[in-house]
Amino acid sequence: MATITFDTQELVNELEISGFTRKQSETVVSVLKKSQGELATKDDLHREIESLKNTTKTELLELKVDIVKWVGGLMLAQVAIIAALVKLL
Repeated sequence: MATITFDTQELVNELEISGFTRKQSETVVSVLKKSQGELATKDDLHREIESLKNTTKTELLELKVDIVKWVGGLMLAQVAIIAALVKLL
């Protein structure tokens, strides 16, 4: 995760010049500092996207294997039914 470096005291002073009280200014700076851990860089996002792509590919391959198993089983059942019908007729 990314962090942004800034002068907190300068920001407090700028906010006070703009009309914020000292307490309001300090609260804004505190919230900004706490939110630093929630920032993501482009690289973070690219890594997450690649991870999701890989997971999705794996899940799709597993589903394809399940489908092939089901189709194979149904084909065998169909052959058995046809063989039984031919034998009866």
